[in-house]
Amino acid sequence: MSYQQTTKKPVTFEGIGLHSGKLTKIVLSPAPADSGIVFRVVGHQARIPALPGSVVDSHYATTLGVNGTRVHTVEHLMAAAAGLGLDNLDVRVDGIEVPAADGSAQPFVSLLRSAGRIALTARRRPLVIVRPIRVGTDSRWLQVLPSDSFRISYTLDSSHPAVGMQAISCEPTEKLFVEELAPARTYGFLKDVETLRKNGLAQGGSLENAIVVGKRNVLNELRYRDEFVRHKTLDLIGHLALLGRPLVGHVIARNAGHALNYELVSALAQAHGLDRPGLRAVPKLVARTADLAPAPGFAAL
Repeated sequence: MSYQQTTKKPVTFEGIGLHSGKLTKIVLSPAPADSGIVFRVVGHQARIPALPGSVVDSHYATTLGVNGTRVHTVEHLMAAAAGLGLDNLDVRVDGIEVPAADGSAQPFVSLLRSAGRIALTARRRPLVIVRPIRVGTDSRWLQVLPSDSFRISYTLDSSHPAVGMQAISCEPTEKLFVEELAPARTYGFLKDVETLRKNGLAQGGSLENAIVVGKRNVLNELRYRDEFVRHKTLDLIGHLALLGRPLVGHVIARNAGHALNYELVSALAQAHGLDRPGLRAVPKLVARTADLAPAPGFAAL
């Protein structure tokens, strides 16, 4: 059994938020054992644990909140921390959203690596899956099965010619995560951008922080032929990190998204009694069942 880890020193990152379009800065600092990952918004007293009970919206991006204080789009940073095996972090956000960076988790991986890592005295407490859990519909679903290790098998089946059918199955070790998943960027459809922006979303979206999908092709160069399913897998890792404990199980996904990822996290939290004192009860689902259909633009990611 391995020991919990945190960083050696604080590090800072600044950039534009994907949805808000506003400049925001984050400071990532070491945190003690068993504290988990905690967000704090400058100017507010609330302590926002990165746990299922703090999720207040999971439709277009994952938003955490406590007592009216909110921090948006945490999933790529959460994925980077999980991919590097970091259990405890203090995240101070000067703004309302985690920066988009380049639309992937790679900049956060580089930032966290630059901070170094130290082992703490407390041991990790993996969440071992002993019985299957499934959420979703016939066409869009997630299930987790007992396994000796953490594994993800993801199938993305899109009618768009630039995406098509893509599949991946892997054990996301640190090496594989850093080299094969972390650089995969979020994507959005050009036809939806105007509508999203009218609704106050994707204000900071650009070719610099997202793959933009046109009528038949992508408008910028792909990093991987199957970058779309790799990013879906990255998002799923970020959402599973909200469990606050490393997962031991085989997660199988088909055409899932933010809301469905959270539905699985919520189901796992309820099944394993992961609520902590002081947190509100884990909600059954932030988005309605009808919202689990593919959403337009950046929401589909």
